[in-house]
Amino acid sequence: MGEPEKHRILMVSDFFYPNFGGVENHIYYLSQCLIKEGHKVVVMTHAYQNRSGVRYMTNGLKVYYVPWKPFLMQNTLPTFFGTLSITRTILIREKISLVHGHQAFSTLCHEALMHARTMGYKVVFTDHSLYGFSDVGSIHMNKVLQFTLADVTQAICVSHTSKENTVLRSGLPPEKVYVIPNAVDTAMFTPAPERLSRDEIVIVVISRLVYRKGADLLVEVIPEVCRLHPNVRFIVGGDGPKRVRLEEMREKHSLQDRVDMLGAVPHAKVRSVLITGHIFLNSSLTEAFCIAILEAASCGLLTVSTRVGGVPEVLPDDMVVLAAPDPTTMVHAITRAIYMLPQIDPQDMHNRMKKLYSWPDVARRTEIVYNRALKCSNPPLLDRLSRYLTCGTWAGKIFCIVMIVNFLLWHLLQLWKPDKDIEVVPDIQLPKSQHEETPLGSRKEENL
Repeated sequence: MGEPEKHRILMVSDFFYPNFGGVENHIYYLSQCLIKEGHKVVVMTHAYQNRSGVRYMTNGLKVYYVPWKPFLMQNTLPTFFGTLSITRTILIREKISLVHGHQAFSTLCHEALMHARTMGYKVVFTDHSLYGFSDVGSIHMNKVLQFTLADVTQAICVSHTSKENTVLRSGLPPEKVYVIPNAVDTAMFTPAPERLSRDEIVIVVISRLVYRKGADLLVEVIPEVCRLHPNVRFIVGGDGPKRVRLEEMREKHSLQDRVDMLGAVPHAKVRSVLITGHIFLNSSLTEAFCIAILEAASCGLLTVSTRVGGVPEVLPDDMVVLAAPDPTTMVHAITRAIYMLPQIDPQDMHNRMKKLYSWPDVARRTEIVYNRALKCSNPPLLDRLSRYLTCGTWAGKIFCIVMIVNFLLWHLLQLWKPDKDIEVVPDIQLPKSQHEETPLGSRKEENL
C-alpha cells in the first residue's frame, strides 16, 4: 500500500485566537494534530485589534489575520464578494486542496466556502452550535446555512443532536453529515495532586455569564443550594452582561463569603480553578456538545448539568448528573451529586477521559471525511445552480444570482491577475525536535 495522501487544508472562521472559546480550541487542537500527521494546515480569520497580517504559531501553524474588523460578536460585516480576492490569493499562495469552515454564525466562514466552491475547491463545514426554528434570528441564520450547505461537499457535527439540528435547518442529506465529537487535552487538565477534603464542598462554575449559558438559572439555584447545604461554597468564573444579576443575588442573600466571583478566567488558568472544586456546574440552556464538561471531568470533578442539546451524549452516567433546566430540578441534582462524592475517584475519572476523548482520534476521523470529500465529483456551475433553486421560491433565485455574480467576478480577477502571477509561498520545514517542543506563540511575518 502507498503512502496516505497528505492534504493542504485551509481552516476558516471568525473565531480564533487570541479570542478564547470552544470553536477556537477545536480549530487549534485539530490543526496541531493534522500537522503532526504530515498535513499542511493554514488558518484564516479576521484581524484582532493590532494583530493583522501573517503569524506563526506552534509547530509552524500559519494564521492569516485578514484586515477585516469584527462587526458584531466577533463576526465580520457580511460583504458577499468583498473577501473573494483575498481568499483566492491565500488559496493559490498556499496551494490549498481543501477548505474547512467552522461555525454557522461565522460570516467569514460562509463567504470563504462560497468562494472556494466557485473556484472548484472541495469544502467541509463543521457546525458547533444548536439553533432554533421560530425566532427571527434563527430563521435568518437557517436560511444562510441552507445557502452555504446547498453546495458543501461534506459536513461534520459535534454530536448526534447537533447532526439532527443541522440536517433539519439546512435540508442537507443525512448521509453527507458525519458526527465527530470534540475532545480535551488531558495532559493539560489533570486532577489535583492530593484529594480535597469534603468538609467544605466547592462547586465550580466557569462560563460566559449570558442568557444562553443559563446565568439566570444560577441566580435562582445558588441561594437555594446554600440554604440547604451550609458547607457548600461556589466559585463562579466568567464575565458577561448577566454578571450584574449574580452580584445582586450575592448581595441580596448575604452570600459574599460563600460565592466567589472571579470574573473572566484565561484558558491557561482554567485548570487551577477547576482543581479547587468537587463539583462542576453547567447550566446552559442550549449546547451542542460543551467542552467545559470534558475539561472538568478530566480534572476529576463530578458534573451537574442541564439535560439540553448534545450534553447527554458527552459523559457516562456515573460521571454526570443531568437535570431539566429549571431551578428545583437543578437543586435536587446538586444534592444528589453531593451524596455521590465519596464514590468519585478523580484520578480514575481522568484516566477514563484519556481513553474516551483525544484530539489525535478527532484528527484521524476528520482525515477520513477529507478523503471522502476529495473523491467527490465537481459538477459544473449549471448543475450546482439547481441545488440553490431548491432553497426557496425567492431565496433560491437570489442565491443563484449571488453565485453567478461571484463566478463572473472570479473570472474577472483571473483576467486582471492570473494565477501564475500570484507567488506561491514555500513550506516551512521544522526540525523534528522543534516540531515537538516549540511553545505556544506567534510572530509577525508579513502584512497582507
